[in-house]
Amino acid sequence: GFAGGYIKLRLTGEKEREVVTRTYTIRNQRDNEIDVDFVLHGHNVGPASRWAAKCKRGDKIFIGGPGPKTIVDSSKDWVLMVGDMTALPAISVNIEQLPPETIGYIVVEIFDEADMQALPVPKGVQLNWLLNSEPGKNSTVLVDFVKKIDWLDGQVSAWVASEFNSMRNLRDYLQNVRRLKKEDLYISSYWKLGSNEESHREAKRRDRQAAAL
Repeated sequence: GFAGGYIKLRLTGEKEREVVTRTYTIRNQRDNEIDVDFVLHGHNVGPASRWAAKCKRGDKIFIGGPGPKTIVDSSKDWVLMVGDMTALPAISVNIEQLPPETIGYIVVEIFDEADMQALPVPKGVQLNWLLNSEPGKNSTVLVDFVKKIDWLDGQVSAWVASEFNSMRNLRDYLQNVRRLKKEDLYISSYWKLGSNEESHREAKRRDRQAAAL
């Protein structure tokens, strides 16, 4: 199925007749149906949140995709999944594919306690909810917690997706301190504080170029 893959939504921008594209994760898939989770509160309300808040049954929207999904490698000795609210749908899909004997950690940054969800986490995986009412502005919440966990023995498969600056803090720690190799680490930024998807995409391009130097 396509659950965990990404799609492109074509939406109306702030200007008249402006069309913008936003990327979202497929949370669930059924016959001729998909579920997509939207964040409807917070300070950074964009065109997708506006559309989701006002849409009603029968409204139409153009969807492109789906793109490939990224799945944590549960054949490794343990797993580490880290993300914020934008990554929660993809993390949820990953959790549902974990074998029951999986061990490791899942760390999710949320706005408030109301954002917690009942997730089918294997008994050996510790699920941690971190409260941050200003995601992006305080970009060290996730990495500060990850630095404190008891690093397990053996080979880890790490999956990380969060705000751009938060992602870079986590990447620096996991690559330079924990020495994770590229094949053991999926890491991506899903958004950037103060940026729309277009400027975020450009920031990611520049970041990749700098990392390759």
